[in-house]
Amino acid sequence: MELKVNGQVHALPAHAGDAAMPLLWVLRDGLNLTGTKFGCGVAACGACTVHIDGQAARACVTPLASVQGKAVTTIEGLAAGALQQAWIAHQVPQCGYCQSGMLMAAAALLAGKRRPSDADIDAAMTNLCRCGTYPRVRAAIKDAAAQMSAPKPAGQRA
Repeated sequence: MELKVNGQVHALPAHAGDAAMPLLWVLRDGLNLTGTKFGCGVAACGACTVHIDGQAARACVTPLASVQGKAVTTIEGLAAGALQQAWIAHQVPQCGYCQSGMLMAAAALLAGKRRPSDADIDAAMTNLCRCGTYPRVRAAIKDAAAQMSAPKPAGQRA
């Protein structure tokens, strides 16, 4: 079985032959992509959020069979840019455990909505943060959206 993750096709190890195995375990144990975290195992916390064909999904409940032929992006494959810079500027991370899932959810939101409202952010950011950094998350998303929507000076790429 093969899986396309972060733009590369990977032959999966023999223990990943069970089509019902959650994608999370294949990513972490089979491909050693440990940025995607295990939190609750029931898709409630969002620590395991990845993108499947550009859409945010919870890897802990996504069967391996459902991603065949689809592009999976993990935090390791998320392009650096305005979102991560806003995360740093607003000091979003505290303990950091939820951050990869938060960033992946925020990136999916901004890919679909360049100027999200508070309601858009609330609807998209269902990830749990034990440190309670939700106001910082909202501010960082708005800042990143503004940065991404700002006109680029002549000669710079968008």
